[in-house]
Amino acid sequence: MSAVNNTKFNSAVFLLTGIPGQEEVHLWISVPFCLMYVISIAGNSVILFIIKTYPSLHEPMYIFLSMLAVTDLGLSIATMLTTLGIFLFNVREISLNACFAQVFFIDLLQCTESSMLLLMAFDRFVAIRDPLRYASILTPQRITRMGLVFMLKGVALIFPLPFLLKRFQYCRTNVLSHSYCLHQEVMKMACSDITVNSIYGLSVALLTVGLDSLLIFLSYVMILKTVLGIASPMECLRALNTCVSHLCAVLLFYTPIIGLSVIHRFGKGPSPLLQILLGYIYLLVPPL
Repeated sequence: MSAVNNTKFNSAVFLLTGIPGQEEVHLWISVPFCLMYVISIAGNSVILFIIKTYPSLHEPMYIFLSMLAVTDLGLSIATMLTTLGIFLFNVREISLNACFAQVFFIDLLQCTESSMLLLMAFDRFVAIRDPLRYASILTPQRITRMGLVFMLKGVALIFPLPFLLKRFQYCRTNVLSHSYCLHQEVMKMACSDITVNSIYGLSVALLTVGLDSLLIFLSYVMILKTVLGIASPMECLRALNTCVSHLCAVLLFYTPIIGLSVIHRFGKGPSPLLQILLGYIYLLVPPL
């Protein structure tokens, strides 16, 4: 084969994608995206300010909520520049190093958010199962240690990903299907064998999102078992009512992330529009 036909080369950039076929209305599409980012950043900032300002909110449930708000702020900031850059200014190019850094922060923040949702499920379990010892079990020091442990776990698991991607050469088909860099998609752009990346990425997903979602499910099984043992229907309803907002957050987080992961890893012919839609829900809706 001639050198001209050789599709292997050390690509300097990836090309991000907005909504294919809708380039002429990208400026109008940017309006709801801008609103979602503004609401997400402002809303989570207000939550943090209120929790910090009022001492009565310095309780375990609100401390976990503030951790979740910090994670959502980071997630919004990590994707805002590339997403709005495409829709507002048609800036599609992203360097390899910037792409790998974005992969790291997105995966780390998603891993941390999953851990925070697990801790909040544990918080609801303790509050319903043993309300009299709730404050003594979930002390601020213990909460801080748990948050730190989960953060360090996320860093340890996610840290190798950009280095595993950096060792590859990338082919000429360097167009990504999202407006941000996703590990499952970036590794498919490589001209080399990606078995190690694929196995490691899947292992990380199972150890974080997979394990966390299983433990959340088990927590709610135990919560339901405890609630059904409560004699008064009103008390039973009141206990379940404290879990509704957390359950909604869990469903909004895990449904798109699992769906998108399955499409990228195992999907052969999914609708491109469905993939793009899940990609935006995956990053925009949970913080919102």
